[in-house]
Amino acid sequence: MITIDHVSKTFKSKERQVDALRDVSIHVEAGDIYGIIGFSGAGKSTLIRLVNRLETPDTGSILVDGSDLSALSKKELRTLRRRIGMVFQQFNLLSGKTVYHNVALPLILAGHPKEEIKKKVDDALKFVELEDKREAYVSELSGGQKQRVGIARALVTDPKILLCDEATSALDPQTTASILQLLKRVNREMGVTILLITHQMSVIQMICNRVAVMEEGRLVEEGPVLEVFGRPREKITQRFVRTVISDQIPENFQRVLRKDNRHFRVELLKFIGDAVEKPVIASLCQTPGLEVNILGATMQEVQESTLSLFIVQLVGEDTVIEAAEKFIDESGALRERVQPAEYGA
Repeated sequence: MITIDHVSKTFKSKERQVDALRDVSIHVEAGDIYGIIGFSGAGKSTLIRLVNRLETPDTGSILVDGSDLSALSKKELRTLRRRIGMVFQQFNLLSGKTVYHNVALPLILAGHPKEEIKKKVDDALKFVELEDKREAYVSELSGGQKQRVGIARALVTDPKILLCDEATSALDPQTTASILQLLKRVNREMGVTILLITHQMSVIQMICNRVAVMEEGRLVEEGPVLEVFGRPREKITQRFVRTVISDQIPENFQRVLRKDNRHFRVELLKFIGDAVEKPVIASLCQTPGLEVNILGATMQEVQESTLSLFIVQLVGEDTVIEAAEKFIDESGALRERVQPAEYGA
């Protein structure tokens, strides 16, 4: 549906040069909810603006719904843009106009008949649950209601792709959750492919099936959300994941552990999907010569699946602990030693 292939983009001024994108490649399948995450200046906004040709790349190619953007005429580009909806962080609504007028505006500008506009606007407002606000002015709405109007406006043109530019950054957590649920409905019930950018890993966790992590214009990590949450490779990805799933042992607790003279190791165990149902820890507890202490545990829902995290202390002879580690690895759980063996030696 969207292919960005080896794209680079540089912005130049008299004072400096900014390499906004550096050889970035991503592929978004039809039906994906694809998230791009990074801190300010990572290149996220530039990347999403390439998809509807608000920016042009210096190098590389961009294909959207089978069309090479660089090969399109102005007329062909206008036609393609009608299949791409956009939802903005600051809503971009006309405060002095009614909800109906704001949602109808793309159709009015395109010259659609009044009856067709009325039906499409009414259908869109029903979908976003704002039928009762049809004649209200945007200035009278809450932030969440304004974003629902923005989504309805994007939907009236029957888009195949929806671009979301920090669509929930200006909203409180409860409203954010409701807007993300609405976007999931758009994806599920209308078959709209969603490409969103965010700096919040909780947004990725709640809605996306794939994620790309960007830093200083580069793509540093990409993959299915469960895989990236379960085993983040890059330091920046680990930082993002830890904002929603903590795997850190407090320093004061580590000092207590280091006073123990017995042999032990501390392991971080992650169970994803089907592995959650396996009685791995129960089996470890029944292992002769092995003491298992659970130091911490948490469970998170990630893309309609479950990720369970345990921090366990394995106490016993080295050979027993090593056998336990082998058993964990063979069970399908992800294991990471978070305290070297010599601390317990």
